[in-house]
Amino acid sequence: MKQLLIIAVILFAASSASAQIRIGGRSINTSKAVKAASDAVTAVTLSDDDVAELCRESVEWMDANNPVAAPDSEYGSRLARLTKDMTEVNGISLNFKVYEVIDVNAFACGDGSIRVFAALMDLMDDDELVAIIGHEIGHIAGHDVRDAMRTAYLAQAARGAISSTEGGLAKLTDSQLGDLAMALTDAQFSQKQEFAADEYGFRVCVENGFSPYGMSSSLQKLVDLSQGARASSVQKMFSSHPDSGIRAQRMKEKADAHVQ
Repeated sequence: MKQLLIIAVILFAASSASAQIRIGGRSINTSKAVKAASDAVTAVTLSDDDVAELCRESVEWMDANNPVAAPDSEYGSRLARLTKDMTEVNGISLNFKVYEVIDVNAFACGDGSIRVFAALMDLMDDDELVAIIGHEIGHIAGHDVRDAMRTAYLAQAARGAISSTEGGLAKLTDSQLGDLAMALTDAQFSQKQEFAADEYGFRVCVENGFSPYGMSSSLQKLVDLSQGARASSVQKMFSSHPDSGIRAQRMKEKADAHVQ
């Protein structure tokens, strides 16, 4: 409410004869702040198409700033083989790429882009990797990544309103695209969202002929790695999955029930 009130004050002041207002003892140039304030309001009402476009631009930035495995490389070929029957979700076309980086991670975006990191592929067998990919698709199906992008964009717009007092930058500069992209890879989801994505990953495994234990096994592997010598390499992915141990047990029980 306070944020919207400040935005309203800025918009009102910008329409008046005065070029500056004072909030909290700071002088704000309204001609610079009004655009950022408008962005913050727009962020609240972003359409699905708007979010998809923001996601597309952010993933393009990520693709341009990370080493992408060639389609005919070992990583590219393996990913293509595992995802050949995963073409769309909720009418959104899926596309997959591998980043040849040492971080253990994977992320999805609202435009259907799914990016898997090579270090994760090195650690997981096919059943586990399909489960993780299915989990990421589940975040698209549940609109989790769409909502995460809305949140990230709103935060960027709010920061833009503040930085405008210093002569800030226009929205979606290269730096801001980078920030949005990082927000996607670090997105924090609720336990309910993670449980639902786990269920989706489980179904993807079963429906595509992979082990029903792939989801529980991948989660347990992340738990084990986070406590061992390679803890730092899985820190980013594990930090967004704080209940992995509980979830691994939950998915194991589901797999046990499935095979009985």
